[in-house]
Amino acid sequence: MQPNEKPGPSAGAGSRTALRICPLCEATCGLVVTVTPGDGGRERITAARGDRDDVFSRGFVCPKGALLGELDADPHRLSRPLVRRGGELREASWQEAFAAVAEGLGRVLDGDGPAGGDPRAVALFLGNPNVHTVAGALYPPLLVKTLRTPNVFTASTLDQMPKHASGGLLYGDPLAIPVPDLDRTDHLLIVGANPLESNGSLCTAPDFPGRLKALRRRGGTLTVVDPRRTRTARLADRHVAVRPGGDALLLMAMVQVLFAEGLADTGAAGEHLGGVEDVARLAADFTPEAVSGACGVEPEVVRALARELAAAERAAVYGRIGSTTVEFGTTASWLVDVLNALTGNLDRPGGAMFPLSATARAPRPPAPGRGFATGRRHSRVGGHPEVKGEFPAAALAEEIDTPGEGRVRALICVAGNPVLSAPDGARLERALAGLDFMVSVDPYLNETSRHAHVVLPPPPPSRSPHFDFSFNALAVRNQVRYTRPAIPPGEGEMSESEILARLVLCASGAPGADPESVDAMVVEHTLAAAVADPPSPVRGRDTAELTRLLNGESGPERRLDMMLRLGPYGDGFGADPGGLTLAKLLEHPHGIDLGPLRPRLPEVLRTRSGKVELCPEPIAADIPRLRRFLAERQAEPGPLVLVGRRHLRSNNSWMHNVPGLKGGSNRCTLHVHPADAARLGLADGSPAEITGDGGTVRAPVEVTEEVARGVVSLPHGWGHDRPGTRTPVASAEPGANVNQLLDGRLLDPLSGTAVLNGFPVRVVPAPAAGGADPGSAAASPAAAGSSV
Repeated sequence: MQPNEKPGPSAGAGSRTALRICPLCEATCGLVVTVTPGDGGRERITAARGDRDDVFSRGFVCPKGALLGELDADPHRLSRPLVRRGGELREASWQEAFAAVAEGLGRVLDGDGPAGGDPRAVALFLGNPNVHTVAGALYPPLLVKTLRTPNVFTASTLDQMPKHASGGLLYGDPLAIPVPDLDRTDHLLIVGANPLESNGSLCTAPDFPGRLKALRRRGGTLTVVDPRRTRTARLADRHVAVRPGGDALLLMAMVQVLFAEGLADTGAAGEHLGGVEDVARLAADFTPEAVSGACGVEPEVVRALARELAAAERAAVYGRIGSTTVEFGTTASWLVDVLNALTGNLDRPGGAMFPLSATARAPRPPAPGRGFATGRRHSRVGGHPEVKGEFPAAALAEEIDTPGEGRVRALICVAGNPVLSAPDGARLERALAGLDFMVSVDPYLNETSRHAHVVLPPPPPSRSPHFDFSFNALAVRNQVRYTRPAIPPGEGEMSESEILARLVLCASGAPGADPESVDAMVVEHTLAAAVADPPSPVRGRDTAELTRLLNGESGPERRLDMMLRLGPYGDGFGADPGGLTLAKLLEHPHGIDLGPLRPRLPEVLRTRSGKVELCPEPIAADIPRLRRFLAERQAEPGPLVLVGRRHLRSNNSWMHNVPGLKGGSNRCTLHVHPADAARLGLADGSPAEITGDGGTVRAPVEVTEEVARGVVSLPHGWGHDRPGTRTPVASAEPGANVNQLLDGRLLDPLSGTAVLNGFPVRVVPAPAAGGADPGSAAASPAAAGSSV
């Protein structure tokens, strides 16, 4: 029995309990799961509750975590690989599946083939589930290096890439993202986020709702800027219904007020800031009066927001997807940090601070770095600049279906469903159907993986270890937790780590090599670099000796042990006997609390100047575009615009096949303000047709005052009406794919992020289709013409 397990007599004979960190959203809550033998002795999760002893989540659990067992045991999950034979996907052995992968990739990358050995012929798409798994964090970077392809696409450019771009420009590191110090702040301004539904994002905080309520109880102030009156907005002291896409204008006007009224005070971080005066000049003409009509916020409200922020003893501004997936997502993300800096709240307790993960690089003496740049290369068809090594996800289809040298002929899709998550899924479907080869790592045959030639299913979450490599770097309190699999892998299952390691070997041309050699190679290279690094605690030591000291039951565990030992809290391979190791972490199954966030400037800076570059040139160069946008919005009121929304009982397109998470508020309806419904002739519950530049979808109307006038809202992640999938629960209520309203042309130019919020649409009443579900999407040419 593992250290985190104990018998569970109350759950029935033979049952036991085990600890598990929930992998279903960014809150990373600790769970206690009940494991019970099933048919044939095969174990399954029969219950899940919050772990009251978890050092971070303290017993909190949401509906998704409580139903982990139902998702884990979904009978429609794939249990064996699928290989396309004779045009059909059929079950195969793992050996057959990887032989097909090696042959398919080799055929495309072979120097004698049509791609001529060009690495551009293979593209990689990574979905956001990768950041929720150990394997998804450890192996995709190796896959990118091995493939040597510039064609890397991820869900980042459908979500948070503006925060990476602005962080890179400000701090020299795209992973340097300050988070609100929720437990110590007195004033929180939330822009475009709804953490009571999302559980938080780019701000890892179990029980985000409870933390906001605690802020209110201690006399603090919560302000929410959002075109929808969300659950979070209803909790707030002040709700500001900004016009979608106007966040950058509102925030810039707040900056103008701080300078105009002498309220700017950079505090202790001031000595590390450069470009403050340049920001003042940029903002000078964005007065509250100038932006009011365009952003929909009265001048006196803009001034009040700025004054309240400046007056608060400890305050933080937090912006999320409603402010990133818009035309000025990077500028708005930059302004969030600018406001924190100008009010003295950057890098101080109660403000916006930089977490320090246990697997981060150990702190070193501050020094200027290499800085951050974009556009080191450009995409073949659209000429889109690379950002953080990626091209826009919206450009994937054109790289496949546009003839010419360098065309993408093969795709490796790991934990992604871009047919639903990216703009113009219909075009992408047609493009995927024309690939020479495609492999998907996915537990479901979904709207994207149905086009694959090989599908490699990872095991359910209960059979995988969990460590939050990404989210610990975004946590509102420094801590570290690790859970081993609650249930051992079953017969015929292959761990996600081994699946991805074998993909790396196939891409390297060595498909028959031992997958553990991949981890051994990483350990060797990492330790070789560490012993040669002057600030490293293992400087000058023997790598073979260090390798022998590593603990763990698998390659991934040994890599985790290495990262912990070399990290900021680590034992330095014995240099600090009280430091962190995997063995010590396993002795603390509920986690180890590493304390509150602490100031980290200038330690985190990697800019060429060695300072926070508050007015980076690429953003300054984009401000004229913001001025043109302002002038256009002032000239005319503008059309109806659409925004997305999140549901607590869902996460993008992942969970619609779980019966227990369906229903209630988790419905694909079009929210329309009563005044707009009356003007447009829309009735509550009746179908409407919504048309954008990319196409038309149908959805039932839900008349509500939760959206502002001139705004409609349709949730993300639906559209399960494609043939050839094996998700019958989701397909029974398919909903409409909101991203089919987009043609992929509208992007934030600084980050390549698709504009998924605040885009114009036309809405008209639609007659009920004969016998059709009124929530279904309109017929798609891709669905009709699919070869799958």
